[in-house]
Amino acid sequence: MPGMIRYAQAERRALCDTLIALGPDAPTLCHPWRTRDLAAHLVLRDSRPDLAAGLVIKPLARRLDRAMAEKAKEDYPTLVDWIRYPPAVALAARLAPVDEALNTMEFYIHHEDVLRAAPDVTPRALDPDHEHALWSALKGVARLLYRRSPAGVVLVTPRFGRYVAKSSGEVGTAVVTGAVGDLALYSYGRKGVADVTITGPDEAVQALRDTRLSLP
Repeated sequence: MPGMIRYAQAERRALCDTLIALGPDAPTLCHPWRTRDLAAHLVLRDSRPDLAAGLVIKPLARRLDRAMAEKAKEDYPTLVDWIRYPPAVALAARLAPVDEALNTMEFYIHHEDVLRAAPDVTPRALDPDHEHALWSALKGVARLLYRRSPAGVVLVTPRFGRYVAKSSGEVGTAVVTGAVGDLALYSYGRKGVADVTITGPDEAVQALRDTRLSLP
């Protein structure tokens, strides 16, 4: 891992600093979640993977929603402290290789969910090694994220080059160009805040813009 820095851990703690600074009722890009809801989501994700499955398995979503609503009522600083220093029960968060694989992108995206929900935000400048870690993580899930696109999709970043997220589609191929962090945000459905340029045949570009991007 570049520089041997644990980017998942570093971003986890940076997000916690931001959550405390903004308080429990600040907006996020995960509307209608406020910061307290995002904190509850992260605690349940680490501590209750059986409930977190409700994010991708629709029959379990109502159970997750109820658990999140209850968790969000708890003391906000205590929730944030749990995220910052997850206890032994959150095994995946404590094992470095597993943490990096599962959480490098997760905590970057959710930190940006909070930061970019504020008006007149200035995007962060990431160091090259952090960008490398995000690029590696994005390539690992890009084909899954873009599976619904009728267009082919190529991701391009000046620092690291090109990655084919989906081979040619029925309406041609759209090329999405931007910094790694913005490519990640676009790919995870934060299209409105991602500073990217999309080129290609008009039909392909429009098809990609209309596609809902998500994990299963």
